[in-house]
Amino acid sequence: MRSLLRIVESRTNVPLPPQPKMRIGVLASGNGSNFQELVDQVKAGQLPIKIATLIYNNPDAQVAARAAQAGITPVLLDHRQFTSREALDQAIVETLQTHKVELVVMAGWMRRVTEVLIHQFPDQILNIHPSLLPAFRGAKAIEQALDYGVKVAGCSVHLVRLEVDAGPIIAQAAVPVLEDDTYKTLAERIHQEEYKLLPQAVGWFAQGRVHIKGNRVAISE
Repeated sequence: MRSLLRIVESRTNVPLPPQPKMRIGVLASGNGSNFQELVDQVKAGQLPIKIATLIYNNPDAQVAARAAQAGITPVLLDHRQFTSREALDQAIVETLQTHKVELVVMAGWMRRVTEVLIHQFPDQILNIHPSLLPAFRGAKAIEQALDYGVKVAGCSVHLVRLEVDAGPIIAQAAVPVLEDDTYKTLAERIHQEEYKLLPQAVGWFAQGRVHIKGNRVAISE
């Protein structure tokens, strides 16, 4: 469709109205550095999306201040105030639908999701995880990698499924593990890759370049 619009514009010499940007809803639980990277790239005109809402679950999470500074009203859905994971996810779904979200991005969201959320956004939920999946799923992935003694670590962007960190992989980036690495030094290098990888994957979705077939993902040119 975008190519067709460009052809029509070139033939008629009449500028077409700007196309609407994909509306993104971000879920985050902590500092929000990945969220900040999305905000910065949107501001720089490098990412064709609109961040429609930021949902966070920890009242003291720094990500809320980042959202407010970016002009995005943060929405607190404290998981401690809900009777079940399903009840929390239903509130998340309602918030996302209110903001007409098309793609959900879990950027440091430290809660397991349920069928309630996945059913409403099939193949429309991304997560960034600090390991080369399928290795080291779940919590403390970087510590797991160090304890195991791997020579290469990294991060993955994947589609969310009910099983933790088990969905189809969209993109990955690797970093070497050095002999004197600590959690802090390795985490810093992995995070630098996350800041590039997550916006790239989100951009692919916004451009309609992601094609999913079963557990495999292809990115078109």
